[in-house]
Amino acid sequence: MKSGGNPPPPRLFWIVALAVLVGDLVSKRIVELHLLPVPPVQVIGEWIQLRLVYNQGAAFGLDLGPYSRWIFMLLALVAVVLLFRLSRNSVRTDTVRHLACGLVAGGAAGNLIDRLRHAHGVVDFIDVGVGLHRWPTFNIADMGVSCGAILLAISLWLEDSRRRAGASPAR
Repeated sequence: MKSGGNPPPPRLFWIVALAVLVGDLVSKRIVELHLLPVPPVQVIGEWIQLRLVYNQGAAFGLDLGPYSRWIFMLLALVAVVLLFRLSRNSVRTDTVRHLACGLVAGGAAGNLIDRLRHAHGVVDFIDVGVGLHRWPTFNIADMGVSCGAILLAISLWLEDSRRRAGASPAR
């Protein structure tokens, strides 16, 4: 480690980010080779199904018009860079923070690669719900982003709580 410099990024960030990215890319490739949009393949009845969907928007079908693809690619690239820097500048022992950053970065990178690969959108394939009441179809990258965002919020909240507790006068 260089004196006066930042510590090198923890391996956990890279391990988790690469695991999510590889799992996402491999699963999407399998889905594209073996699934059709209809009919869905039932995994656990109608509760959990596999269905090929191309999503040109973002989470929950968010669409920003004709430039959505480019805007979401730029946002994903910026997110990956910021998450790497957040992990790199975090305390080495903050496992939750490094795990969270790796999950979100790996998921963002997976969907970024999808947007680069084809203009018709990100491959989504996990369909959860009952009857007409269904969650928007998602993929492994989306799970990484969602779980990582929750963990990151917890990590930041815990850090803020520790900071406030340390700043409170003793009674």
